[in-house]
Amino acid sequence: MNRRDALTTVALAGVAVAASLDPGAAEIAPANSALERIKRTGVLRVAVIVGQEPYFHKDLPTGQWSGACIDMANDIASKLSAKVEVVESTWGNQILDLQGDKVDIAFAVNPTPERALVIDFSTPILVHSFTVITRKGFAKPSMWEEINKPEVKIAIDIGSTHDLIARRYCPKATILGFKTRDEAILAVATGRADCNVSLAVLAVSTLKKNPTLGEMSIPRPLLTLPTNMGIRAEPDRRYRDFLSAWADYNRSMGQTREWMLKGFASVGLTADDIPAEVQF
Repeated sequence: MNRRDALTTVALAGVAVAASLDPGAAEIAPANSALERIKRTGVLRVAVIVGQEPYFHKDLPTGQWSGACIDMANDIASKLSAKVEVVESTWGNQILDLQGDKVDIAFAVNPTPERALVIDFSTPILVHSFTVITRKGFAKPSMWEEINKPEVKIAIDIGSTHDLIARRYCPKATILGFKTRDEAILAVATGRADCNVSLAVLAVSTLKKNPTLGEMSIPRPLLTLPTNMGIRAEPDRRYRDFLSAWADYNRSMGQTREWMLKGFASVGLTADDIPAEVQF
């Protein structure tokens, strides 16, 4: 064995020893991380959801996407010298799309302990509250307990945080699960359900688009939850740290609020139309 081969053998032995002491060390491959893939391909794959203003809006005739989260995605992509590629999803499927490496980022993801076991999160984009949208003729609840009854039918989109909140605070109610939030809203509009649990920012725009639907209430206790960006869990933390710094900076500078107000404006809402409890 010559000197070069001997040094190679020693080096490989060192790697093997390090891996045996720290099994995770052998799995760390920054070249395969989300950040490196985005920089290498110049593409940021973003999960988008139809009809979820102010976050996402799809113009059906042109197929063009807009909304607060599209503006955010474009800004993030510009920092990485990349362009945005949209991948249609649902609130319930975003997590699966991250795990399946179909997207690099999912917006408006509420962090829960269960989700934290399978994906990672940035720091919050904003914090907002949960509301109830009622059908016409159904009394607006001032407390969650008022709709925690077997005779009350609550429509939710399966797998979403709306689903979790409804089951946590209204376990006695009749929960009707639907694949998408639009289907849950339709159930309320047609009288199949009495109400729908939605995040405040979504509820405000929903009622603007459907003025005959009913009313929105913010029951007590006031339930708030941060809204973050979701990414795949990986050993390389640079992508997560970058997104967290980006989220903190834009929230503190008021840029996030401007993006949200622009998203609301697309459905004809101004800052004066938004209840004081809806913060962003």
